[in-house]
Amino acid sequence: MGGASITLGIIDNHQVLLDGLSAWIGGRAADVRVAVTCTRWPQLLTSDAFPVDVVLLDLELGDGLPAAVKIATLRMTGVATVVLSTFAEPAMVRECISAGALGFVPKSEDASVILDAVRTAARGDTYLSAAVAAALLADDAPDAAVPKLSDQERRVLVLYASGLPMKSVARRLDVGYETAKSYLGRVREKYAECGREARSKIDLRRRAVEDGLISGR
Repeated sequence: MGGASITLGIIDNHQVLLDGLSAWIGGRAADVRVAVTCTRWPQLLTSDAFPVDVVLLDLELGDGLPAAVKIATLRMTGVATVVLSTFAEPAMVRECISAGALGFVPKSEDASVILDAVRTAARGDTYLSAAVAAALLADDAPDAAVPKLSDQERRVLVLYASGLPMKSVARRLDVGYETAKSYLGRVREKYAECGREARSKIDLRRRAVEDGLISGR
């Protein structure tokens, strides 16, 4: 990542954020040049400006491709990744860092924090915003209550919390309707045992988002 200027790519499916962040960085950071902005993953990889030094990656692009795959792809091409997300669930933060991301910043942070993360990643160092670091520390506390779900229970929770009706969940898992219901019942019981009630579908979705099992979008 030589040179006086850091080349930056920004990928986000909200054009307003793209335009605003690009303009802000262009007007405030002489050492950072926004080389490419795009709303879809393939546009980034096929851009004439790619590879860049650092990519700001929206975690919730809604294209079905796991963030870990995108981060690993960028890492293999020598590009540092800073993840931007509406949410900062500890499990998701850890997954992104494990995949090779060098930064994780909530979109609620000031643009100057995002710029700090870009500069830090360009040096090859890891940057976590203060809010993300605090969330990770709290999650590491002894009283952090995350239920131990079986693989099948986790699948039922993810499918159901993502919006599928129970009949569709059962078909996806190739099990009977009552069997799928029983799995979901055990999920509710385990969350209750942890002191995190999840009686309704909305509650289950909230718990799945909090534990990094599904996106918050």
